[in-house]
Amino acid sequence: MKLRRSLAVAVAVAATAPVAFFTSAPALAIGTSSAAQIQDQPTYAELEKAAADAKKAYEEAVIAKEEGQKELEATLAALDSDEHPLKAATIAADKAAEEAADAKAAAEKAVADAQAELETAESDDEKAAAQQALEAAEADLEKAVEAKKKADAEVAEAQTALDDARVAAVRKYSLVQDAPEKALKAKEAADEALAAAKECVREDGLTSLAVGLPSKVVAGTTVDFSLRVTNGTERTLTVDPLVFFHADGESSGEKSRLTVEWSNGSGWETLDGNESQHIARIDTMKPGAHSDVKMRMKVDSEAQAADAFALFAGDASDAYNPCILGPMKRYDFALLPEGSDPGPVDEAKPGPPGKNDDTRPGAEKPGAGSDPSAQGGASEQAAATKGDLATTGSSSAMVPLALTGAATVVLGAGAVLAVRRRKAAADS
Repeated sequence: MKLRRSLAVAVAVAATAPVAFFTSAPALAIGTSSAAQIQDQPTYAELEKAAADAKKAYEEAVIAKEEGQKELEATLAALDSDEHPLKAATIAADKAAEEAADAKAAAEKAVADAQAELETAESDDEKAAAQQALEAAEADLEKAVEAKKKADAEVAEAQTALDDARVAAVRKYSLVQDAPEKALKAKEAADEALAAAKECVREDGLTSLAVGLPSKVVAGTTVDFSLRVTNGTERTLTVDPLVFFHADGESSGEKSRLTVEWSNGSGWETLDGNESQHIARIDTMKPGAHSDVKMRMKVDSEAQAADAFALFAGDASDAYNPCILGPMKRYDFALLPEGSDPGPVDEAKPGPPGKNDDTRPGAEKPGAGSDPSAQGGASEQAAATKGDLATTGSSSAMVPLALTGAATVVLGAGAVLAVRRRKAAADS
């Protein structure tokens, strides 16, 4: 769900580094939505089921067509065999018809011979005998003609039965012949709907703000503050707050000078140093609700003066979208050597738009004439070099970041992108 947050963190760290390494990965489309827009739409679970059902239906249609074609070929081959009852019946009928035709021809000859005998008879007795023979031959011919008609009818009937069987086999195959094509169209439509639902949507109302984080912290001291997550959207959300702390000059391979902990309600858990991390999941957060996460940060006593910052964002999901992104906020604060007099200490404030949230020039939201797939292009490069945090997601696998400055971030960018691509492939 959260594929681009870690890249945003890396961009923030590499504010002065070349960013070509970061822009080679495909960007996720970010959009806006509201309760009115998603009303009466199928849930993501329903879309997943529809896509799975459509895939299964397509696979079954392909198998049915293959099996139907094999069955058709087998049936037609069997019908062409002399041993098949229908084919055998046509053979027998053809033979009977040939015999009836021969009998009719013989009867016709007998009539002709009897007629000739009658014409050549001279005496009355000869004429009477010839007439009697002619009548008998004509009677036999009449029977032969009827037998021939019956045999021809049986030939036609047997051939019709064989043809009907062939037609029935072809018709049965035709029922499954076009099914894969139709099922494929349904599958593609279901996949397209699911893919659209997977696209990350922007919710500016999902805010994650630090409360009580001081603008200056002295080495060797511990400060208490909290993270307030507010669901100012019209959605009921499951929220995973994202946090990240970094002091300038630190690398991913060394121990961080900042030890940050968060309360899980019964104890304290420590953030992994130099890594973005999700904390304090909120399973059900209704519209208008907020949740406070107690946090504390200790600065190592040997820490020297340095600039530091913290990032906070809300990554969420609901029944309709698995990827919902709230704006990311950046808080800058100063580290002071042990024993320093910090003087008046104000509360750290989130940076201005364009430095810490998702509102950067040249990054229109989809639907405003922009190409979501191009959001990782030149505008994101410009944003990164200025310290902007782009409209990005985060990997739920918590990608380690190279934090020794511009050079180290660039060297680690390939690994970050590789992890992101694997995660994107897994989520899809």
